[in-house]
Amino acid sequence: MRLLQALLGPGPTLPLHLPAHGRGRGLAPGLRRLLAASPARWDLPELSSIGGPLEAEGAVALAQADAAGLCGADHCWFGVNGSSGLLQAALLALAPPGSRVLLPRNLHRSLLHGCVLAQLRPVLFDLPFDPATGLWQPPTPAWLERVLEQAGSLAAVVLVHPTYQGLAGDLAGCIALAHRRSLPVLVDEAHGAHFGAAGLPAKLLPVPALAAGADVVVQSLHKAAGGLGQSAVVLLQGQRVEPEALWRGLLWLQTSSPSALLLASVEAALCQLHSPRGALQLQRALGIAARLRERLETAGLPVVANQDPLRLVLNTAALGVNGLVADDWLSERGVIAELPEPGCLTFCLGQVPPPLLSRRLPRQLSRLAACLGGVPLPAFLPLPLPLVAEPELPVGLAWRSDSEAVPLAQAVGRLAAEPLCPYPPGIPLLIPGERIDQGRAEWLQEQRRLWPGQIADSVKVVV
Repeated sequence: MRLLQALLGPGPTLPLHLPAHGRGRGLAPGLRRLLAASPARWDLPELSSIGGPLEAEGAVALAQADAAGLCGADHCWFGVNGSSGLLQAALLALAPPGSRVLLPRNLHRSLLHGCVLAQLRPVLFDLPFDPATGLWQPPTPAWLERVLEQAGSLAAVVLVHPTYQGLAGDLAGCIALAHRRSLPVLVDEAHGAHFGAAGLPAKLLPVPALAAGADVVVQSLHKAAGGLGQSAVVLLQGQRVEPEALWRGLLWLQTSSPSALLLASVEAALCQLHSPRGALQLQRALGIAARLRERLETAGLPVVANQDPLRLVLNTAALGVNGLVADDWLSERGVIAELPEPGCLTFCLGQVPPPLLSRRLPRQLSRLAACLGGVPLPAFLPLPLPLVAEPELPVGLAWRSDSEAVPLAQAVGRLAAEPLCPYPPGIPLLIPGERIDQGRAEWLQEQRRLWPGQIADSVKVVV
């Protein structure tokens, strides 16, 4: 009973990780009442009165229609396999097998899996890079225009908005570029469901992907709203992607026995987010985030400038500390961050931040700086690749080919047989089918040093 014991045990003193409902503080009232009721009320099959995400009738169908109206979409489907499953279904709808689809280098691994399932050819484009933090930056329209000019014939474009660290750029400008080339755009907005919260002053958060013109948008309701883990939604607007194609993709990849609890979680989280009460809750959280950032800056602690105030990113490199080391130090003291990286540590403040956060976190981070701080880390090196690159061998074929593990130093000239993904956040540093040249091999060895315990000293290559 180890898992049950772990779940029933005491939690950390300062949980700043996902889900964004903050260990239940930010759950919608209706969902909280449902969770408190007998499981017999919510652990149900697709009864005729309830239906399911792909059924034309029933409570789920009506809830999806209501949610589409709330979000400003033409169509909406609830998902119970997280944003990962919905991104894969969206890729199946976006383009026919054999098509070339443009994806950013900071794609989540689920999109790579989706390309394999949909038999798509991923064309990967590099991103602006910040050597001080080691973070990829959102592309500007000018950057994406150069990418599109070099990419050749494409069937669709995928963009990420915002990043895991709350970075967001001119999404509307980038989408407009793709649309001028008659390319549909899928936006991975897993971390940005709250961007479109109704009743919130527009200046507080970036424009949501649907308002920016995206054709298909996937949002995670546990990453940026008050939903339970695995609850997500896919939104469709316009004529560039057929609703029937997206429905079919969902049919192929989503379970035929969806959890009624998770479906209710999607509805409750969206309704809460787009209600006056939800907007007030979110505005309070943004106020706490602003005060926290001010305290940290006053204390001389370096915070990364980003567009989502609810993702606080500490620049540990400026303190002279690897983010993974800082994460271990804080974890021992009950402060649990969401995402450690070599140059940064990202905290998820959530819909209802923990009590006294503006006092407690600065105190702990100041202690961290005093105990582990030193000379700032040297600048990080960007991935040594061209602006646009395509795997030499189809991803699915490379992934299922006979392979052997070789030391990174001996992998030069070989084709990768599997992705290299420090986890979290599941962003691949190496794609199956890519050829590892000398520069890439040296860069990967450096990444191994920067990600202690996260990257093996060998890599699988195609035999």
